[in-house]
Parts: sequence; structure tokens; C-alpha cells
Amino acid sequence: MLRFLLLALAALPPRLAPAQTAPAPAWTDHSRVLPDALRRLPVGLTLWHTPNPNYPAPNPAAPGGFVWKHQTRVRAETADLQVVKCGSIIWYSAAGWQTNITQTPAEFARFFNCPGGKLKKGVTYTFARNYRYADSARQLYGGDALWYIIAKDAQGRLYKGYGLIETEADVQPAK
Repeated sequence: MLRFLLLALAALPPRLAPAQTAPAPAWTDHSRVLPDALRRLPVGLTLWHTPNPNYPAPNPAAPGGFVWKHQTRVRAETADLQVVKCGSIIWYSAAGWQTNITQTPAEFARFFNCPGGKLKKGVTYTFARNYRYADSARQLYGGDALWYIIAKDAQGRLYKGYGLIETEADVQPAK
């Protein structure tokens, strides 16, 4: 009887998994440098990383691991702005820009210490511990990350800010 049930189950058509959709490509026009979401928006924010380029260092919290330590800063230049979307897009292979991180306005507010995600004109907000980690030397690879923020003004006009950080694979000697 058990054998009959197993054979009957094996004969059933496979159950289809729910449809899974891949994330939309971040960069569809390879004749242009900027990813799709950032094209055609005026620049209204300045975004930068320090140190840049950035090199991995041994991670004392995880023996055998490594950490790229850097900060990301942003400043609204045109007006007071409300964050709509932010994150990073990375380039680590010949495939070009790939979606990496997307943060909600609430996550941005927490990481950048920016209450409500409201950027005051001329004020700099800092993501002080914007770190990247590797569990071992085998996971050390270089790549570029384009951090971006899209924000709107009181009239609903969208602005962008973006900054490239170069993360390198080679560990630098202690200074």
C-alpha cells in the first residue's frame, strides 16, 4: 500500500512554485553611465564618502574577517528636502551596475541621524558606520558602489544626489 501511494504521488504533476520575479535591472541603457533611477533628475544634494578609496582591514570583532570602514555624508543644496528613496548600486564585474541596497526613508532617517528623513538645506547628515564586511580573505573583492538619494522639495519636485565609493580588495599595511 505504501509503495502504491509513493508511486501515485510521483505520478502527480509537480506543484508550481509561486511566481517569483527578479528585481528590475538597475541599468538598462549601457550607453549611459548613470543607472536608470538617477537619469533625468536634477542634482540637489551633495553626497560623499570618506575615506575614499576604501581598503579592507582585519576585523577584530570577527577573527579572520575583514571590514571596510567608511562614512557616507549628504547635504541638501537646493532647499529643505524629504527623502523618497535611497540606497546603493554596485559595480563589481563586467555586468555593470547591479542593485545592492535599498533603504526606506525610515531606515535612512535612522542610519543618517536625520529625523523623519527631512534634510535641512545646508546641513550635513552622516551615516557614521557605513561598513562592508567579509568573513574571510576569500571574500575580499574590489568594486565601486554608487550611493544615491532621491528627495523631493515642498512642491513635490524630485532631486538626486549620488557619490561613488571605490572599495578595494587589497589590505593596506598598518600606518
